[in-house]
Amino acid sequence: MLQPKKKRAKMRKTMSGLIMLTLLSSLILPGAAGARPAVPSQIEFSNVSVQAGQSVKVPVKLTQNEYPVNAYNMQIDYDKSTLEVVRITPAASGNIASSSTDGDVPDFQYQINNAEGWVRIIWVNSKDISQEDSGLIDAGQPLFEMEIKAKSNAAPGTTQLTVVQDDKEHWRFNNLEYSPPAELSGGTITITAASSGGNSSSPSTGSSGGGTVSTPVSSAPSTPVATKGVDIYVNGQKQEQSATASTSTAGNKVTTTIHVDNNKVINQVGNGLRTLLLPVTGTGTNTVVGELNAKLVKTMEGSNAEVVIQTDTGTYTLPASQIKVDQVVKQLGSTAPLEDVTIQIAIAPSNETKKAAIEAAASKIGNTTVVAAPVDFEVKAVYNGQQVDVNRFNAYVERSITLPEGVDGSKITTGVVLQADGTMLHVPTKVIKGTVNDSAVINSLTNSTYALIYHPTTFNDISSHWSRADVEDLASRLVVEGEGDQQFAPDRSITRAEFTAVLLRGLGLHSPENDVTTAFTDVKADSWYENEVQTAVSYGLISGYTDNSFRPNSEISRAEAMTIVSRAMKLVELAQADASETANLLGTYSDGNKVQPWAAESVASAIKQGLVQGDDGKLMTDADVSRAQTAAIVKRLLAKAGLI
Repeated sequence: MLQPKKKRAKMRKTMSGLIMLTLLSSLILPGAAGARPAVPSQIEFSNVSVQAGQSVKVPVKLTQNEYPVNAYNMQIDYDKSTLEVVRITPAASGNIASSSTDGDVPDFQYQINNAEGWVRIIWVNSKDISQEDSGLIDAGQPLFEMEIKAKSNAAPGTTQLTVVQDDKEHWRFNNLEYSPPAELSGGTITITAASSGGNSSSPSTGSSGGGTVSTPVSSAPSTPVATKGVDIYVNGQKQEQSATASTSTAGNKVTTTIHVDNNKVINQVGNGLRTLLLPVTGTGTNTVVGELNAKLVKTMEGSNAEVVIQTDTGTYTLPASQIKVDQVVKQLGSTAPLEDVTIQIAIAPSNETKKAAIEAAASKIGNTTVVAAPVDFEVKAVYNGQQVDVNRFNAYVERSITLPEGVDGSKITTGVVLQADGTMLHVPTKVIKGTVNDSAVINSLTNSTYALIYHPTTFNDISSHWSRADVEDLASRLVVEGEGDQQFAPDRSITRAEFTAVLLRGLGLHSPENDVTTAFTDVKADSWYENEVQTAVSYGLISGYTDNSFRPNSEISRAEAMTIVSRAMKLVELAQADASETANLLGTYSDGNKVQPWAAESVASAIKQGLVQGDDGKLMTDADVSRAQTAAIVKRLLAKAGLI
């Protein structure tokens, strides 16, 4: 890769290279070059592996030569989109002097140009060759060491360090008699996927689809396995060799990374791309990472397509629109080219710390068994040494956990999400029976660590109550709780704060989407419902009264409850009643004309979806809602939306 004349001249001036090259020429004896056979020197660059986002050292040594080397220069070229050189270190052993700037002619100099993808190295022996420590380099001695970083968005695979060996400005070795040819070997760098699943995700600080910007964390070295072409599926049709797979091992963790041929898939968008399936099954892999660039994701977003990662552990179905590419790229830096931003979608078994946290949380609840080991579902965008964790979505995203063979799906009451404080909370979950393995389908508005539990629950005072099935189902899901001494109190009126809390637990909404501070004058800091109210406000479920109060301890009316539920219907994508439907639906009840205008559409929407049925032909929208009715309404909402 010969540089332009002006650029080479500028580089040599920067390094005092003119002096160095003059010395190189003066070390060759006149007429000696043609006086003897040319015996090549052998230079070896080590072959190494490195994880994306991490650094590795590449030793370079003289493995064979006829006479000791007294000077050399070389320019090493590398893929600037994949690698960057951090530093060059002269060998500490052997006869090579360390880099110095004390004298007129330093022994060792180098210049790194990561913008263009090359590094230039010059060394001239300045020692007296008549002395015992002559400074000459002989076979088997190291020359220098390169520290090279694989960029965070580097795709798994191999890349090569190269030298233009027929150009003396790029490749020249001199001994005391002449300048023999030199041959290069090695220099292959195998890049493996960045580690995923080992760290807890940071809470999002942006709106849905965004996340925090961070620098990837170093992880244990990995041992790569050769990259190979694999088949993927576009709209259910096999696309042969449209992706590559590489597998690496770090400790006892095996990671397979599927890198999509982005251009091939983009070409399918014109044919109506709907689903991109990346299957990795039957490999014994612990962790699977699907990689595609932001340009492809943006294109898929425009066609309402989804990415599906399918593994032995589970399946992740992610609509491209939920990644929010524009917002993510803005967080990484608005100048980041879409094709250089890597989107990683990962399914990984949780680490031992998270497993212990799940078990500890289960023991605190009591009568709770963790049925399947926790699994991490992650989405991150990586560019130029930074990453954004995509933790939140504005619609429910589906993932499934495959149960080990022999584990009965009927022994699962719900999926749970691990919170930062070590507690675990319900996420909407349904069990699908399989021919060999059952699976649990979890829908959530966040990415996190998920596990499956068995928590059968009943209460003494509901054995003959009409709400028994609904209450027991939601109690086993950690959505409703008793009132002590195995009592549920099904007919007690529920307060506005209590109703809000039950609805949020049922929907799996556990923390504010942003740092929301409510303006309600009667929601006290550190009250048990403060976080619930803030969360409900952040998702647009509650708005309070005109006097800026929420009245958390007041009983909630049926009209108020239906208003909150109708807003939740939008979140779970259930159709609401329009104006004509509202009049017709309310007209079927004897007191339908008494429903206040502000609640009419909400009540009609709840009737349309079968969430409320009335009593004796009446809606009684001004009546209080009981605890049993709350359980029934929330369960019907989740079932109607297909979340349980």
